Amino acid sequence: MVLLWPPRAARGRIDTRRETVDDAATVKALALPVGAVLRQHVASGYMTGAVALIGRGDQAEVVTVGQQGLESRAGAMRRDSIFRISSLTKPLAAAAAMMLVQAGRLRLDEPVQRWLPELARRRVLTRIDGPLSDTVPAQRPMTIEDLLTFRCGLGILPAPPDSYPIQREISALQLIGFGPPDPAYPTAPDEWLQRLGTLPLMAQPGERWLYNTGSYILGVLLARASGLSLPELLQRLVFGPLGMADTGFTLPAPKRTRLVDAHRIEEGRLLLYDGGAGSAWSVIPRFADAGAGLLSTADDYFAFSRLLLRDLGGSRRLLSHPAVASMITDHLTASQRAGAQPTLSSGRGWGLGMSVVTTRTADGLPAGAFGWNGGLGTTWVADPHSGITALLFTQTSFTSPLAPAIHQEFWHTIFSPPVT
Repeated sequence: MVLLWPPRAARGRIDTRRETVDDAATVKALALPVGAVLRQHVASGYMTGAVALIGRGDQAEVVTVGQQGLESRAGAMRRDSIFRISSLTKPLAAAAAMMLVQAGRLRLDEPVQRWLPELARRRVLTRIDGPLSDTVPAQRPMTIEDLLTFRCGLGILPAPPDSYPIQREISALQLIGFGPPDPAYPTAPDEWLQRLGTLPLMAQPGERWLYNTGSYILGVLLARASGLSLPELLQRLVFGPLGMADTGFTLPAPKRTRLVDAHRIEEGRLLLYDGGAGSAWSVIPRFADAGAGLLSTADDYFAFSRLLLRDLGGSRRLLSHPAVASMITDHLTASQRAGAQPTLSSGRGWGLGMSVVTTRTADGLPAGAFGWNGGLGTTWVADPHSGITALLFTQTSFTSPLAPAIHQEFWHTIFSPPVT
């Protein structure tokens, strides 16, 4: 498969030396107070350490604090420490999808059943708490855009597990994609999709924003449409061209000393969720998922952020301006945003594979900024107005859909007062 992208527009007579100096000074000033914020949360016992990156243009300032784990063998946190980025996988998969769209291999309005016949002729629950037999036909097919905007009719319900019959059926079918990532999931994508295809939809396609599952379906579709495995496709389209050498679904042995221990909080104490030594991510996954499966570093993700901010150097653009604009534009209606509040929080909508800030948030995120969070402890915000990228990688799991205090304080430190 050969994909061609339009050449990057000429920059004209911009004084790039002055631009570089200004960017370096800006990110250095923004990074100065970040270390103190992060050290407070290490001292509190919330986390063992963190890596923060503040970037603009091709300049980045990186702050590292603490250790890679609770045990001494974990070592000090490093700029190139590797993290489980969980849901920060979603924007990367969305970018690959848009590359296939602009290459003419896919269309956003295309029914997914062309590639995923298991999802043809959908039926939809008449009510979410009803029996699985109480359904009506879908009013239209599920499309690729529905997967990217999380309006495909399947996703995580904002209710305790096993509240509804469909949740119990999802558990009985052992379906990944409705909860945390699981790199040890034993079922291959085709079998997973066959099981998924036995479920009715929770809502009509295009009707309701439901988190997560659309990205898992998207990953299977991308592999089938390209004729490559999802890891091969992302490497060819995204990681390779952007130089993201430490991003992937598994960790080669020479890099394992850089993998941070992952923790969860239980009764105020840090408990090991996945150790750097013997990590579940050290084995090639049978189901490489497009929703939450990737490992990465702050610098690698900064390269991706620069792509969307149109600051990437070189002679080719991987994504056209219209493709980027579609990704970072809110596609939700007011009622869909209201229904998504438990997960998106106030002032946010959803583009293609990522959140979009619609109105300035209480923690300082400016309207027009975009990005997302990873539930195992990561966050990314890019502001097209200022050109600032802010990345914070911890490895303490969120305890609710809302970002923890450390992430909110980090955003406030970078974006309030507004960066100009």
